[in-house]
Amino acid sequence: MTAETVFSIANLTALVSWLLLILVPRQRWSVVVTRTAVPLMLAALYSALIAAHWGGPGGFSSLADVALLFNDPWLLLAGWVHYLAFDLLVGSWEVDDARSRGFAHLFVVPCLILTFLFGPGGWLLYQGVRRVAGRY
Repeated sequence: MTAETVFSIANLTALVSWLLLILVPRQRWSVVVTRTAVPLMLAALYSALIAAHWGGPGGFSSLADVALLFNDPWLLLAGWVHYLAFDLLVGSWEVDDARSRGFAHLFVVPCLILTFLFGPGGWLLYQGVRRVAGRY
């Protein structure tokens, strides 16, 4: 299997999970998929990619070293899967936190879309929604 094929499968899996978070966040099976099954699969994929492809040039001590890591398509894929996993976990947390605070899911949807597309930007928006909605 090529890195491009694994990339496509991981992206599709994450996209389906995000759609579940947006459309049916309270269905029990959706909760299992989006908060446990898919993050575990992505974490396992990430770990396998790192185990199989770590050891070439590059590292984390400088931006240039990180760029060297990402010259390897398999390590670039590992970095992408890392984003997919953690952004999904953040989105799941947003849904759970909003539910526990009694916020309408509609307020969370823009945050979820932004978290899916731009990670920390969506979390930042959710923090703003959380502050404003929490006052009322």
